[in-house]
Amino acid sequence: MAQSPIQAAIQQICQEKNLDEDVVLRSIEAALAAAYRKDFGNKLQNIITEFDPKTGAVKVFDVKTVVEDLPPEPELDEEGNPIIVETETPVETVEKTEKKQRKPKEEAGASFAAAFAAALKAKQEEEEGVNVGEKVPVTKAFIAEEAEGVPAEGEEERKFNPKTEVELKEAILAKPDAKLGDEIITPLELPGEFGRMAAQTAKQVIIQKLREEERIKVFEEFKSLEHTLITGTVQRREGRNVLVDLGHTTAILPPEEQVERERYNTGNRMKFYLKTVELGMRGSNLVLSRTTTDLVKAIFEEEIPEITSGAIEIKSIAREAGSRTKVAITSHEENIDPIGSCVGQRGSRIQTIISELSGEKVDIILWDENAGKFITNALSPAKVVSVTVDEGSRLARVMVKDDQLSLAIGRGGQNVRLASRLTGWKIDIISDGTKTEVVTEETAPAVADEVIAEKLAEVVAAEPVIALAEAEKTAEEKPEKKRRAKKAKEETAEEVNETPAAETLEQVTEEIAKTE
Repeated sequence: MAQSPIQAAIQQICQEKNLDEDVVLRSIEAALAAAYRKDFGNKLQNIITEFDPKTGAVKVFDVKTVVEDLPPEPELDEEGNPIIVETETPVETVEKTEKKQRKPKEEAGASFAAAFAAALKAKQEEEEGVNVGEKVPVTKAFIAEEAEGVPAEGEEERKFNPKTEVELKEAILAKPDAKLGDEIITPLELPGEFGRMAAQTAKQVIIQKLREEERIKVFEEFKSLEHTLITGTVQRREGRNVLVDLGHTTAILPPEEQVERERYNTGNRMKFYLKTVELGMRGSNLVLSRTTTDLVKAIFEEEIPEITSGAIEIKSIAREAGSRTKVAITSHEENIDPIGSCVGQRGSRIQTIISELSGEKVDIILWDENAGKFITNALSPAKVVSVTVDEGSRLARVMVKDDQLSLAIGRGGQNVRLASRLTGWKIDIISDGTKTEVVTEETAPAVADEVIAEKLAEVVAAEPVIALAEAEKTAEEKPEKKRRAKKAKEETAEEVNETPAAETLEQVTEEIAKTE
């Protein structure tokens, strides 16, 4: 059977929006219900529709839920106030009864006795809790009905919604076996074609429903990928934010999650860490990161199978995004070398990781339970003489040689700073030579600048001596070079004279002379 144009349009929408066919069909049915209410329905109808995409037929129904009967409403006067039935007081009832029983001849003489009896009766009623002059309800049934209508404490009063609900007594008329909670479905006729306004309403409802479903679909898809590595393409810049295309949606790379040295050019394909996924009013809000240590960890897990399998574990990571990263690892299997596994054959694995981090330097450190050994490894490539640790204050004093001081500190104190973050210890570096200065993490940048200045001064001071030695060496080599060049020229001339071509030239010259 050939496919109808409506079915083809539904399939095209499903492919473009990545939605299920049932979702699109429900959106169309909701739009048709809105159009019916616009042209033919009323406010008390709960309209639902059934749409057949093959034939284009539409069926309309009014659906209501059966609820319990409501108590009868009290009669209202012209002003809308409930009408209260006046009733007699106990005193008035007693007086009327006594008047009927009195004989005409006793009326005059028994006036005092009647008054006394009425007063006594009123007193008894008052003691029993009924006040004189209080209106007594006509029937007890009316009191019970009023009490049932008042909700108990902590319970909300149930309100009847005539649009979606129908009372049981009315439902039985349409369906004799109706029970509480059943749905009464009443078919409705479609009087004619929808008008222009109804069609416009249906169009708006379809667009809105599809957008909502698409937003929910994208949110559910990327919520499952939160806190994982994701690949995207740089789309464009908006102010300081970078927009990244992830396929079905666009994510944001805010300024605080960008690496200063990286260039996010349009079309660049990079790996990002999906930091947060939130559902907002206009769709899903996805925030990416390139500076977090979780990015490094995720890349290591992706490139090194031993980490994914659990044979190698990443203990800690210290990073200064765009400059340097230190990663502490350990192996849970004796036959696996953790550092060798991360480096790979001829450095293939670590080079891939460095490339993903845009050339950022990566140091792989062997983790150790012994704090002294771990700190020694963390300060590599500097060679450590000794380490003294204080468990109470978590302070480590590291002694290095004079020529290793600059390596231990690093450029701007970077090496000791990263080592301190990696190990979780405060590190002080001490030189074992003539310098007794203690270098802490805070003073490391200043000391590093001083060490660099000293090295530069030594190089500048040595430059004249080096230049003089080079000049003397050149002066000694000049006579020797001249002698070698002269000898080579003489040997070349002799070889030319001894060649057959030279002899032939001499013979031709002699013959020409004889002829003349």
